[in-house]
Order: sequence, then structure tokens, then C-alpha cells
Amino acid sequence: MTVPGPRLRAVSSPLPAILPPDADPDWLVVFHDADGDREISRAAQTTLGDGAIGTAGSAPVRLPGARAEVVVANVYVGTGPETDLLRAPTWTLLGGEPAATPHAVRVLDLRRGVLAQRVVTTAGPVETLAFSSLASPGVVALRATGPGLVVPAAPLDLVTSLPAPTEPATEVAGPDPHVVSVRAHPGGVTIAARDRVSVGPDGSATLERLGVYRSDARRLPPARTAVAALGRAESSGHDQLLARHTAAWARRWRNADITIAGDVELQRAVRFALFTLMGTVGDRGEAGVAARGISGPGYRGHVFWDADIFCLPFVAATHAASARAMLEYRVRRIDTALANARAEGLLGAWFPWESARDGRDVTPRWGITQQGEKVRILCGDHELHIVADVAWGAQHYLDWTGDRAFAEGPARRLFAETARYWASRVEMDADGTGHIRNIVGPDEYHELIDDNAYTNLMARWNLRHGAEVTVGDPDVTAEERVRWEAIADALVDGYDPATRRHEQFDGFYALEPTIVTEILPRPSAADGVLGREVVQTSQIIKQADAVMLHLLLPDEMPAGSLKADLDYYEPRTSHGSSLSPAMYAALLARAGRVDDALATLTMTARLDLDELVSSAHGTHTATMGGLWQAMVVGFGGIRPTANALIVDPVVPAAWGKFRVPVTYRGSRVRVEVDGDRLDVRAAPEARVRVGAGETLTVGPRGRRFRRTADGWVPR
Repeated sequence: MTVPGPRLRAVSSPLPAILPPDADPDWLVVFHDADGDREISRAAQTTLGDGAIGTAGSAPVRLPGARAEVVVANVYVGTGPETDLLRAPTWTLLGGEPAATPHAVRVLDLRRGVLAQRVVTTAGPVETLAFSSLASPGVVALRATGPGLVVPAAPLDLVTSLPAPTEPATEVAGPDPHVVSVRAHPGGVTIAARDRVSVGPDGSATLERLGVYRSDARRLPPARTAVAALGRAESSGHDQLLARHTAAWARRWRNADITIAGDVELQRAVRFALFTLMGTVGDRGEAGVAARGISGPGYRGHVFWDADIFCLPFVAATHAASARAMLEYRVRRIDTALANARAEGLLGAWFPWESARDGRDVTPRWGITQQGEKVRILCGDHELHIVADVAWGAQHYLDWTGDRAFAEGPARRLFAETARYWASRVEMDADGTGHIRNIVGPDEYHELIDDNAYTNLMARWNLRHGAEVTVGDPDVTAEERVRWEAIADALVDGYDPATRRHEQFDGFYALEPTIVTEILPRPSAADGVLGREVVQTSQIIKQADAVMLHLLLPDEMPAGSLKADLDYYEPRTSHGSSLSPAMYAALLARAGRVDDALATLTMTARLDLDELVSSAHGTHTATMGGLWQAMVVGFGGIRPTANALIVDPVVPAAWGKFRVPVTYRGSRVRVEVDGDRLDVRAAPEARVRVGAGETLTVGPRGRRFRRTADGWVPR
């Protein structure tokens, strides 16, 4: 299936000449806009990220209503629900006045990690090339040239680009370089930048700007550190910095690039998603991955379950250091999670629904509907499944990496304290059954429900896993582990062997049996279109809920239940959340419903590029992580276990050659499907199980398989 979207040949302006001459069209995302109506969305879609900062790809000249700013990862301002990721002044703005139709073309080169733009000012056209260094996070570079370039008469002044309402504490280490410090209390960011202008023999000017962003969540970095780093960057020079940056991107792509030979547009959309994810998640210290990453202010930069369930699998399989940094964000906040539980009379660790600076819950308590109605937001108090989601993410990282130091250290405590939480939260009835009542499940259209299948089964897994991995832990008694196992066994799960279906929550089947596909286009925010009361009394669901269990816990689900759950819940799902389509695409592929999977995959792949859901407040990191899971876990059938890497592809013939690289337990594994042929290679050797076959040792020379009516068999 060909995925619609922006095509290289559809633009009516030539590509910027400042792009490298060998730029590969298959790696370019091109936007042509004759006016500024979509400038905010375009800035988010073309964000340059290096894990430390995210720079909006805004026009290099000032446009009304534009969002020209830098989002600083892991540094927060404000308190409570108003806590927000710090936004800092940008380094990409030039002088000059925009022409009446200023923005000609914007090109994001995904392979090199550079953004080229061609704009028109009242003085003429200007071309810029910008990058934020993946090799040296926080180092930025801009080159600008063209007849419309206005050479500044005064030194660079970053303060004028500071996004409101931030008020900086400014230090100026002389007029050149320019230094700006923005406090976040207690931390902040300090920026040092300088322009160099050269004039060619023909009188044409070229401006080169180098800058350094130094951030710290605990203290404001002193000006001298930023100035010293700028000096080192200047010693290297623009061209050498660019070479190191592109080499860093080449290394990341070598371990992450998914090849789809038969569908150029899907190929580009997948690369766009992976590019954004790789630029979002840092690999040093801690990485709190927000719902909109570092591409915009959406959800104030708060960290949800999106990070653990949707984004972490990609980085765990392609760049383990980033996954470890994501887990470090959780590990460093476990003491706060313990305090959160104690405050409610519970044991163990209760991770908050929305997390920010220190692990205290920052979920807003009130919101406004599309109809202007003020409503209570219950997720912070009742959407508890995040506790098990955090534990699942940690184990998924271990499945991919086998990181013994993490397993025997922070992970063991994490598993124990999350199990303790569930043991204290489950209610045991007189008949011996266990229940988790008065909660909100992933669906979110139905609130204060009992025995949500997703929550109960994830809690069951968490309890059993905690009991298993803490054997010999002096902080966990044998009696406690036995109790966890007993509670796990007692938890109801809503499964009916007769229908092979899981009831999403107790009483779901008694609701109005509404089929979304008969009344609404998808994706749709059904509560906004039909009203909250309608969806609350119907079987319309917002996003994948019970069905997600088949992706997260496939080995624990009853035989035949995937097809039954999909058949029942998919037509009832409005995809009112951007998280939803990818999960269904993955599971439809696993169920062998390839055409349906492709249709939902298209929705996932185009969600940000075509703005099926607005990108004005930032792109959707979880959708992008979900797209990787749909491609790799769903169609590729690739998933890690403690004993072997499972490979069981279901690939559409139209894709032609389909190739996926992953890193499993330190081995670089390449899976390639071409029609009915499958090739698996690993360096160094790795244990791999293809389909229902035996576990084999695969090395650099690889193993080859062919598809038969009974599945994949060795060739």
C-alpha cells in the first residue's frame, strides 16, 4: 500500500542550493508553504534534536505567531500542574524583514540531521543550513547565505528571541560572544554564541553562527563553561563539527534504519519518526521523555506512560544507552514514588500519572471540554496502570540488553516496590478473588471502573515478576513473595473461555453496543464529537486497551484470544488518542489481517506528517515509537526474550525487500525478508528462534529460511 504524503517532486520551488549536492531524495522531508498559516506546525515537524535540546525548525526570519524557541530536555520551571519544560532563546533567527510570502521551502535531511531553508525577505532570498550536534549535544551551528542576508551591524543578541513569558537572568561576557543564562530554579541553561561573517570576491556574504547550550537541572551552569565550550567548537570549525555530526547520525542509522524497498513514502515516514525519536532521547544521565518530546510545549513536557510502553522499546533495541537513561529518570524518583504511596496509606512505589522535575504528580485536576464545560481530570488519582508500565519497561530493557548491573541493582528494587504497591492496592473478597476497583484504564472514556483487564493483568505480571526476581533479596521475605504470588493468582482478568475474549472492565458488556466505524470517521475524538455522556454509556473506546496485552504480554495470553479481542474491540475504537493506531497495526499484523494492519499503519505513519492530529504543540513521540513497534514487532515479528530473539515475519508482498536491524544482548542482528525468503544474521553470534522452530545459534554468515504453509523452515 502506498502511503500518501508530501512528495519531493510536488514542491513548486527549487530545493535550497545550500543542501549537500549528494542529498538523497529518499531521506528528505520537504515542506513547501507560501504563507505562515502552518508555521507553528512546520516548526514542530522539523525540530532539530540532539537529546539535550530541541530547536524548533521555525523560519529564520520573524513571522507573526511563530514559535522560534529551544526546548531544554530534563530542566523544568514552575510548580505543580504548571510545571513546564524550560524554553530558551533560539539560535536560528536572522535579521531582515520577511517578504509578503516569505517561506519558499524547508527541507529536513533525515540522514544527516540538517535542516535547510529558503526564505524570501524584502532584501531578497536567503538560504540557511542548521544542525544541532548529535556528536556533541548542545552544540549548534547555522550557515546562511544569499542576496537577502542582512549582515548584523551589532553583535548577536539572543535575548530578543527569548520566548515569552520566560524572564532571563542575563550575563554578558563582553559583547562578543553573547552569553544568556535562563534560570529554572534551581537549574537552568546558559548559552554562548558568536557570528562570523565572510564576504566573497563577488561581494556575497556568508554568515556562520556557532553556539553552545549548557543545561543542568540542579544548578545554573556558569557562563565560563559555555564560553569555554564555544571556544572548543570554534577551534574545530563549522565543517569539522558538521562532519562529526553526520558521522554520529550514520552510526545511529546503521543500528536503526528500517528498509522498505517497495514503498518510498512509507520509507520516508518511518525514517521521519525514527529521526525524531533519536533526536529526542538523550543517552547521558537521565532522560525523561515527554509526550511531545522536545518538539513543542504540548502537555508541558510532562512524562507519561508513553515513555515506558511506546518509546523505550525502540531505543532499547537500537541504542541501549538512551533506554538506560530513560530508566534512570524513573529510578532516581523511586523515593518520591514511595512517598506518593504512603500519603495514600499504601505500600511500595506509586509512580505518578504525569511526572516532571522530582517525581511528584503534576497531573492537572481540571480541564475544559470542546464544548467549554469544566470537568474533573481523574487520571492523576486513578490511572494506576503506570506502576506496572514502568516495571514492564525496565524488564523489556533487560530482555533486549541483558544488563546484569541494572538487573541486580536498581531493577530489583524497582520490581520489588512496584509489586508491593499492587499487593497493597488489590482488594481481596470473601470468595478469594482479587480486585482493583475505582480506577481509570488506558481507554479513559470510561472512568472509576472496576477490574480493568489491562490494569489487572499488568498488575498480575508485576506481582509474579517481583516474586521471581527478588529470590535471595534480603529486603524481600519469602512470606512476602508467597503473598504476591497468591494475590496474582486471585486477580480476576475478565477472560471468558467460551468467547475467548477479555471484558475490558467489569460491566463493559452491559453498555450500549455502539460500533464506531458505523457512525464516525477515524481517527476521531468521540467524546468531543458525541459528548462525554454518550461515550461513557456506550462501548465506544478511545484507544487500544485490553488488546494491548497481546503485544506486551503475548506469552501469557490464552490461545485464540488475540483474534477474538481484535474482532470485538477494533470496530469500537475511535482512535481518539494518537497512541492507538500503532498498537492496532501491530496486533492486526500478528493476527494475519495484513490489509487491515496496513490501513491502520498508514494512519500511524501519516499522523504527524499530514497532521491527522494537530502538531502545533509538538509531534507525537509515542506514535513514533508505536510505529517502530508496528513495523518491527507487528510485521517483523521480532521481540526479545531471556533465552532467544523471536523472529516471525508477516510482510506484505508490496513492500519488496524489508530489512530491520536490532541489537540483542550486544549482538547486531539483521533480519531481512524478501518475498518467501528470510535471512537472519548476527555479529557476534546470538540465539534466535524463527517462528515455531527450534532455537538456533546465528552468526555473521547467517541462517536462511523459506516460508511454507506451516510457517518458516530452514532452507
